[in-house]
Amino acid sequence: MQRYPMTPQGHAALEAELKQLKSVDRPRITASIAEAREHGDLKENAEYHAAREQQGFCEARIRDIEAKLGGAQVIDPSTLPKEGRIVFGVSVVIENMDTEEEKQYKIVGDDEADFKAGKISVNSPIARGLIGKFEGDEVRIETPKGVVEYEVMKVIYD
Repeated sequence: MQRYPMTPQGHAALEAELKQLKSVDRPRITASIAEAREHGDLKENAEYHAAREQQGFCEARIRDIEAKLGGAQVIDPSTLPKEGRIVFGVSVVIENMDTEEEKQYKIVGDDEADFKAGKISVNSPIARGLIGKFEGDEVRIETPKGVVEYEVMKVIYD
């Protein structure tokens, strides 16, 4: 069984999305299908086909979320030993050694990742390169633009 690491916030967000899909979206789509059926000929009924396609997307997402929640490995970084090591769920401040630009990222599960919000997937090249490192370490990370060297400035267990 595949395990899906996620933070408590990520787990709660998936549960909320699942509840929304099951209690709001699914009944709305079912009503749309019933309404479209009343319009007659289903072969040339665009509303019916659109509603059925929407239903397929909704059911697929429900199955996906249920599988991820079933295999969820919820990791709360606030309960981990604070030894300055980069692990799943922590925030890390890194400095590009060439440009001296500092960035802060939080290492989260795949479904929680939002690069613009500073949340990177544990499976991203940057996170894979940082996991296991300590404050003060220098890290060479292979990115799409080539190898970039970073220094770990700070590890935050939030």
